[in-house]
Amino acid sequence: MDDWIDYYDSTHTIYASRLHRDLHFQVIAKDIIGYISSPDAVVVDYACGEALSAARVAEACGKLYLAEPAPGVRGRLIARFAPNTKIRVRSLDDLRKMHEKSVDLVVMNSVAQYMTPSELDAAFAVVRRLLKPGGRLVLGDILRPEVGMGRDVLALLRFAATHGFLRDALIGLVSTALSDYRQLRARVGLHRYSEAEMIEKLKAAGFTASRALTNIGHNPWRMTFVARHAFAA
Repeated sequence: MDDWIDYYDSTHTIYASRLHRDLHFQVIAKDIIGYISSPDAVVVDYACGEALSAARVAEACGKLYLAEPAPGVRGRLIARFAPNTKIRVRSLDDLRKMHEKSVDLVVMNSVAQYMTPSELDAAFAVVRRLLKPGGRLVLGDILRPEVGMGRDVLALLRFAATHGFLRDALIGLVSTALSDYRQLRARVGLHRYSEAEMIEKLKAAGFTASRALTNIGHNPWRMTFVARHAFAA
């Protein structure tokens, strides 16, 4: 995951425009809010990225922890949300020091593809320790083995056409094709899981899981899973 952390900690071109970036985080925030079961809930956004709409999520819960591995991104999160008493920024290592069974909801969105299977297992162990017996892990934006990059492109273009940044998206696709992202994706790769594989992986980590009807974010060809402690299912 280190190569991807370095990439997202750099000045990258993953978003076609400022509008694309802002809408991306707005949609994710809206979807995360849909999983918050109580206004008092303690929520962890695991490897949250820039989390530009985190204040909206914080309004819907009691406490929001933004856990981010990239130090530069983490610094910006601290500066951006310092006035918000409901938001705390943490490193992934910090999560291991949090109290056991202290969290109601952990969201890992668009994270699993960047982790090796063993890294993901280790993350699941941390999450399982943090979750209250009735808590949930929401694992979003899982890439499927049979779905290629073409569907990602189509999902982006549909999203762009709906929200008025199609021209920027087309230009951005060309830029991405020539960028470090494409080279890194070719060299390091992204991890993909079938529905059965991910449910089995979560089961091995001590969870009972099922696939959600809709994915977090704008890409309908990716998957989201909802998991609970196996003994609490």
